[in-house]
Amino acid sequence: MAKPVASQQSAPHVPVLLAEVLATLAPLEGATIVDGTFGAGGYSRALLEAGASVIGIDRDPNVASFAGALKAEFPSRFSFVPGAFAKLDELATGPVDGVVLDIGVSSMQLDEPGRGFSFMREGPLDMRMAGEGDSAADLVNSLDETELANLLFAYGEERKSRRIAHSIVAARAAQPIRTTAELARLIEAAIGRKPGDMHPATRSFQALRIAVNDEFGQLVEGLFAAERLLTEGGRLAVVTFQSLEDRIVKRFFDPEKGGPTQSRHLPQVAAEASRWVSVSRATKPSAAEIARNPRARSAILRSGHRSAAPARNVNTAGLGVPRFRGAA
Repeated sequence: MAKPVASQQSAPHVPVLLAEVLATLAPLEGATIVDGTFGAGGYSRALLEAGASVIGIDRDPNVASFAGALKAEFPSRFSFVPGAFAKLDELATGPVDGVVLDIGVSSMQLDEPGRGFSFMREGPLDMRMAGEGDSAADLVNSLDETELANLLFAYGEERKSRRIAHSIVAARAAQPIRTTAELARLIEAAIGRKPGDMHPATRSFQALRIAVNDEFGQLVEGLFAAERLLTEGGRLAVVTFQSLEDRIVKRFFDPEKGGPTQSRHLPQVAAEASRWVSVSRATKPSAAEIARNPRARSAILRSGHRSAAPARNVNTAGLGVPRFRGAA
């Protein structure tokens, strides 16, 4: 019998759709689950308390203390492997019954000014989850105006991307843009702000974070890695927080939704065997959960069970992965 889930109040990041994720991955007693986006360990703790063994994976070195605490509490059933969930099939060992992925930036990262993820807090314009590679400041100060506008539009769906890019390029001609507050003020001055609207820098910060961390590439690689790792009956649960990510996940589970329609005038091509069955509809947080945790409001859970069909090669065709001119 599964153990009751304990309170998550002590965790700095409250896992969203927790009950729904646990139900998707059930049965949990004695199962082995990969938490590919460990973060502060909210999902991992709940899975462990429900009787599962958990392999946690995260590329953010700042999660080490949370992983250490769970290892001390569940020494025989929890292990942690540093690394990107894009390689989870290489990082996780042994038979695995399920995988959970919570895509995007965590509350823990947003709430640390020194990480540079939030426009609400003064900090260096960084945004690197693993602390490696180009920072957001590097992109803001090096991309030409067209590339920058294309990035903000493609990854942030920012309709005023050209105006923002023009203002950034003009400002950096005097001196480089180094802090989150500086960039946020610049964007607000460029496009204005209406009472009641979200902060004008929201979409631009999202776009920069996605570019810095190659989040769409990581998502695609991680989904196919889970497909390779899981055998028939294995469960995959994916929580996303914005429409571009959700579109990728939706089409991954059901490729025919993103593929071209066959003409009735041409010979019909037989559909490939489905790699995923029992694919769920989009599940969203209840009003009660949103009231408890406003950051849950945009979350969407999609899930599926692995079929016996062989795993596919990684292929972005039909997944709707955004691109921008100037991307590598």
